[in-house]
Amino acid sequence: MVQSRANRNLLLVAFMWGTSYTFIKMAIAAKMPPSVINTLRGLISAILVYIFFRKIINTMTWKEFKIGAVCAIFNFVVVQLQSSGLKYTTPSNSSFITSIYVILLPFIAWLIFKKVPPLKIYLSILMCVLGMVFLTGIISTGFEFHMGDFLTVLSAIFYAFQMTYYGYATHNARSQVIAFQLGFIQAICGVLYAFTFDYGKLSQINWTAAIGPVIYLGVVATFAAQVLQVMSQKYTDTVTAGLVLMTESLFASLVSVIFHVEPLTQHLIVGGSLIIMATLIAQFDLRGVISRYFIRQNGIKKP
Repeated sequence: MVQSRANRNLLLVAFMWGTSYTFIKMAIAAKMPPSVINTLRGLISAILVYIFFRKIINTMTWKEFKIGAVCAIFNFVVVQLQSSGLKYTTPSNSSFITSIYVILLPFIAWLIFKKVPPLKIYLSILMCVLGMVFLTGIISTGFEFHMGDFLTVLSAIFYAFQMTYYGYATHNARSQVIAFQLGFIQAICGVLYAFTFDYGKLSQINWTAAIGPVIYLGVVATFAAQVLQVMSQKYTDTVTAGLVLMTESLFASLVSVIFHVEPLTQHLIVGGSLIIMATLIAQFDLRGVISRYFIRQNGIKKP
């Protein structure tokens, strides 16, 4: 696979992830609790991963099982917080706020590896906070941080820790095993959560309205997206992959507006743009990019 093909695949992955916010919102509107959504989503993905990669799954080692289990527990906490937050916020807010995990990663590296974050991170944080001020409507309504936004921020924090651990996991366990564990343990944790906290809500589910979005989430946004990411990301560089995958939040907003889940507002445009700019500043060496541009254009280094 050439790099251009890999990047196109990752753009498709970002689109799949972006559409998931609207489909989760649709399932929630059908009275399906997030725990049930995540149970079925994980179960569908685990079954499909096993069907396509059963020879690898059947040779899973104990070490791979433990690594995959830790990844899966992180994953369940993230998706449970994120989908629970979607009960009280919009798909665009959720996707943009989730993207702040890019800014949190340097601080986690500081906490774990004692590596001091670069100065540009503080500018990213300032822009990110300003973007969230627009997204949450604080400018027009006063300070009122909604429960959905708070749960989504928690989801972003756990996702940053999850991404940090993935750096270790992917070098010590096969990606197919991790993908299977993500779905399998998500389904088990979802069942336990549903029968512990959401049991009284199960009879209210409108299965006719919810089953379509859930099947899409399991087949497309979970199984297909994970497999395509695993296949493609090794053929492109990290910076380019990060840039392509960050379009997830843009797709989430676009799909949400198209499906009339939320209107296109000025606050959405301004707030989302600020958060995207903040994540770009956090993730990329803009100074190095500018210097290389001057070298290519003029044959000299920028003073």
